[in-house]
Amino acid sequence: LEPNAVFVLHGVALILVFLLHACRPFPGCGNIVTFSQFLFIAVEGFIFEANFGRKRPAIPIRNYLIMVAMFFTVSVVNNCALSLHISMPLHMIFRSGSLIANMALGIIILKKRYSVYKYTSIALVSLGIFTCTVMSAKQVASDSSLNEEDGLQVFFWWLLGIAALTFALLMSARMGIFQETLYKQFGKHSKEALFYNHALLLPGFLLFAPNIYDHAVLFSQSELFQVPVIGLTLPIMWFYLLMNVITQYVCVRGVFILTTECTSLTVTLVVTLRKFVSLIFSILYFHNPFTAWHWLGTAFVFVGTVMYTEVWNSLGPFLARWRKRPKED
Repeated sequence: LEPNAVFVLHGVALILVFLLHACRPFPGCGNIVTFSQFLFIAVEGFIFEANFGRKRPAIPIRNYLIMVAMFFTVSVVNNCALSLHISMPLHMIFRSGSLIANMALGIIILKKRYSVYKYTSIALVSLGIFTCTVMSAKQVASDSSLNEEDGLQVFFWWLLGIAALTFALLMSARMGIFQETLYKQFGKHSKEALFYNHALLLPGFLLFAPNIYDHAVLFSQSELFQVPVIGLTLPIMWFYLLMNVITQYVCVRGVFILTTECTSLTVTLVVTLRKFVSLIFSILYFHNPFTAWHWLGTAFVFVGTVMYTEVWNSLGPFLARWRKRPKED
């Protein structure tokens, strides 16, 4: 897949996620969404990658189990954070700090060193996240619809949500470092990693079976919707879920292919742009509260991330060749 295709499809998938989370009658539906995505990818991988279990993995299963434990923890904690008065824009901005976490753990674990330029970009990202977090804290604390006791309780749960996001951010960075060392040792096996990262996680969803079942019942009770072209009628929430699963599958496959065909610079830039566009969509479409300070913080995060990727170093030769093109008469 071309990077632009991955970018657009990631946006489509996130839009449908927003639609699911925006439905007030179905709060906390993240578990059924995540389970559906994992089940679809696991079944597809079992058939076409694992050859119905007959193909031996190139990377030992024990290493996948460690990676899966990290991945499951990150997914669950991120879903829980959305139920702790964390808005979707703040959720996305906070997760944009993955570069900070990855750099910090890379210095500690892999003993990496970076240039002053990269440290400056990370400082910008940190400042942006800090600005947006502080402004969100003020909004939660000053909510006029709550009395003082309820307001303190909501603020406490919001702080817990921030702690959950911080933990998930660090765990995600640690998982990335672990994955990097595995690929260096055993080679890159994107399709295999995609399958095992999802298939080995399925038993973990038994912990959330009651929640998944309850939301499946609620989805079945949603208003009916006639699918265009084929004319099939089904509850609209199942339609949203189906579209989310399909687009998310294409997106995940595209990103895994991108990691093997392109540099990490390209992957980081594509994902960052997707997050930025998704953030703007969330603000405009769902009317999330966003002040000038939030916009400033978002700009810091975006500019800092682009600085970190040093995209202009890649664009420089391209622009130079473009300027040297012979002009048409």
